[in-house]
Amino acid sequence: MKLKPAVLAIALTGVLGASASAWAADVIKIGEINSYKAQPVFLDAYKRGMTLALDEINGAGGVNGKKLEVITRDDNANPGDAVRLADELLSREGVDLIAGSFLSHVGLALADYAQQRKVFYLGTEPLTDKIVWENGNRYTYRMRTSTYMQTAMLAAEAAKLKKKKWALIYPNYEFGQSSVATFKKLLKQAQPDVEFVIEQAPPLGKVDAGSVVQAVADAKPDAIFNTLFGPDLAKFVREGNTRGLFKSVQVVSMLTGEPEYLDPLRAETPDGWIVSGYPQDSLETPEHKAFRAAYVAKFNDYPRLGAVVGYSAIKSLAAGIKKAGGTDTEKLIAAFKGLKVDTPFGEIVYRPQDNQSTMGAYIGKLKNTGDKGIMVDYHYVDGATVQPSDEEVKKMRGDK
Repeated sequence: MKLKPAVLAIALTGVLGASASAWAADVIKIGEINSYKAQPVFLDAYKRGMTLALDEINGAGGVNGKKLEVITRDDNANPGDAVRLADELLSREGVDLIAGSFLSHVGLALADYAQQRKVFYLGTEPLTDKIVWENGNRYTYRMRTSTYMQTAMLAAEAAKLKKKKWALIYPNYEFGQSSVATFKKLLKQAQPDVEFVIEQAPPLGKVDAGSVVQAVADAKPDAIFNTLFGPDLAKFVREGNTRGLFKSVQVVSMLTGEPEYLDPLRAETPDGWIVSGYPQDSLETPEHKAFRAAYVAKFNDYPRLGAVVGYSAIKSLAAGIKKAGGTDTEKLIAAFKGLKVDTPFGEIVYRPQDNQSTMGAYIGKLKNTGDKGIMVDYHYVDGATVQPSDEEVKKMRGDK
């Protein structure tokens, strides 16, 4: 079959794991939607992780005798575009299920779409708690360690500091808002006399770091809880270093230990911040060593957390499809309840009570080595240990 150049370009750039068999009947098609242009630092590695998993699975014969194919689409960080693309993938490409999304509000839109269309959806990266709780539905599962889970891990560390006056800094959208609301609730439970003296909530991607740092400094907090990430984080760190904000204030910061966000800081990395992250350079568990070696061998680069997420997402879908015996939506829903999956972080389980996986995160401290930052004194927190009670979960989900 001879393809026209334009068609060939689309085939090569829009499909992962495609080969001559990709157009055959014995292929399971996964429609994957994500903010590739808006969040390239995380999602370039994510796509590589998916590719590595596809190579391993298809190289071993596929799932139930069928090869996996991932057809990707870019949602432009827009919920409306994501829903339109999901519809296109189902109607035009004939995908068997949908997966993906990075930003929380986009993930929520896809979860609602999955419920309306009665199609299976694995939210791989969006951290919003609503996707499995208040807005949860039976068609939607989520793999990544949630906002609540990571906040609970960090709130436990924050309580140990015994700091009374806290500043809160977060991006003003679903992820940032829910992370701060949970932090305030959990820290107040652990330390009733705590005070939250200032909140700074700049729009995502548009932080005025000078104003934020000055406002926080004027409030004279004992400690800071931060959930800015990406370029916003880099600007905040630079201004904070320049103005000496971090010299006398302890910072607890979500996501900052992930290589995607830590590496760009380089020599500006602040010492001693308590962070959640991924210490890929020193993590020596057997499952991670095997993953890292395979990733480096294939891409001649070290993995970022996005790679772990992308890799684990495809492994999760393969395990679920194998257990279900195919891609029938109802059978997939049933198969994912209690599903166990091996990942670079060890075994995870998809909880029957809320469709959330137990993937955990590493909590540690930042250390500036002179030319870059690394995570030290870290430990892994199993996601199963940082969940609300089953009664609370049931109340939030209703009868969904």
